[in-house]
Amino acid sequence: MEEIPTTAYPLSLSIDYPDGDRNRLTIFFRLFMLIPIWVVLALLSTSEFSGGGEEWDFYVGGGGVVAIPIVLMILFRQKYPKWWFNWNLELTRFSTRVFAYFALLRDEYPSTDEEQSVHLDIVYPDAKEDLNRWLPLVKWLLAILHYFVLIFLGIVSIVLIIIAWFAILFTGRYPKEMFGFVVGVERWSLRVGAYAFLLVTDKYPPFRLGE
Repeated sequence: MEEIPTTAYPLSLSIDYPDGDRNRLTIFFRLFMLIPIWVVLALLSTSEFSGGGEEWDFYVGGGGVVAIPIVLMILFRQKYPKWWFNWNLELTRFSTRVFAYFALLRDEYPSTDEEQSVHLDIVYPDAKEDLNRWLPLVKWLLAILHYFVLIFLGIVSIVLIIIAWFAILFTGRYPKEMFGFVVGVERWSLRVGAYAFLLVTDKYPPFRLGE
């Protein structure tokens, strides 16, 4: 298992601040440019499509993040299967790259498998040593205060992204303070997700935007 400082959180996120002028054309049409990769992400996050009757139901996607099976494995076996962890990690990385593109943080089109300029790492847990077998049953509830804070922060982020859209079109730059705030909110949200839904740590998420 990867070693991390005891003061660090088991999930880390950084996104490279883009140097130089931005691509104003792709910025202007960003929502339209996002559609194809969003469809790919939606298919990976959706397990069933209903076509008008039971006889037409079929599976089309990857099923999204593995959560409930992990709850059961930790509860009854104190195990966190590595391939389930890898799936959740790579899907989270991919979705974060898509978010970075949507939020105008980067101009390169999101890759399905390459890291690009979005650096997300999660430490693989030792389920027997690091995870309490009962906590997965209540973590989603313990994180409820974070949900309320993130709703507010998310609204602020959307406003800043809209302002940044105009700023980039007129100046070619994403204001650095806004960039840092939007990345910080995403980092905060991912930490809450790692605690309450990915279940990779029992360490309660900090109430902060920074590392």
